[in-house]
Amino acid sequence: MAETPAEAASPAGAAAAPAAATAPAPTPESDRPLKLRVQDLHVVYRGRGGEDVEAVRGVSFDILDKPHIGEIVVFLGPSGCGKSTILKAVAGLLPPTKGQVLVENQLIDGPGRDRGMVFQQYTSFGWLTVQQNVEYGLRLRGIAESERKTQALKILKAVGLEQFAGRYPKELSGGMKQRVAIARTLINQPKLLLMDEPFGALDPQTRWEMQGMLIDISHREDNTILFVTHDVSEAVYLADTVYVLSKRPARILHRIDMPTFKDRSLAVKASPAFRQCEEQLLGLVYSQ
Repeated sequence: MAETPAEAASPAGAAAAPAAATAPAPTPESDRPLKLRVQDLHVVYRGRGGEDVEAVRGVSFDILDKPHIGEIVVFLGPSGCGKSTILKAVAGLLPPTKGQVLVENQLIDGPGRDRGMVFQQYTSFGWLTVQQNVEYGLRLRGIAESERKTQALKILKAVGLEQFAGRYPKELSGGMKQRVAIARTLINQPKLLLMDEPFGALDPQTRWEMQGMLIDISHREDNTILFVTHDVSEAVYLADTVYVLSKRPARILHRIDMPTFKDRSLAVKASPAFRQCEEQLLGLVYSQ
């Protein structure tokens, strides 16, 4: 990724400007296989009053496989615009009304282990310890107890919770509970990690720490992460790529490649490059 402010926004479907070369030339994008393809996605669901609600209209995008790199793709738009609906369609939780979703060229028709989802609400089982929560998916798959323990402790260390393995969720802070949810998802080694405003309920300091942890996880675990937010600052700090969405029904208005911010201190938010990216995204979101 470039070390300069974000390139000018490109209309949906247009190729983004290439990043400045800072390393040996990677494999050309045209030669890389697809990790995810969303093609002409429409989602209409039945509202509480029995009416049809159009949540997503004609959304198409491709995410390429980038081995040994990791990538965070952020969907940014106003509250209630349909961002979460796109994520749930990729997860297989909501069937498309029209269009299709393919993971590594395989059409999805429901939830699968290749896609793991982390919600804003805390989803740990209160009667299980942190370690038991993280092991839960492995236990369902019949993995031996010794192997479950080894894998769980490795993941807990990665999210900074190895000292809390024997605690119960009620003993944890909100940020720790979300770390458990992330660990429980990562242990199943999904091809796509789907995150629906997972840090929305956290205080600013904890949220900042969790964002830094997520960037580290993306690079270390070689994850492709789809992240939904309406927080512009969060999008600038996290994203490799940002899709700016319209008001409901969600449509992709712009695709933007973001710069890398090596500074992990809070001071980065005051930097000219960071502010320039924020202003660009704010202008796109509020110009609708």
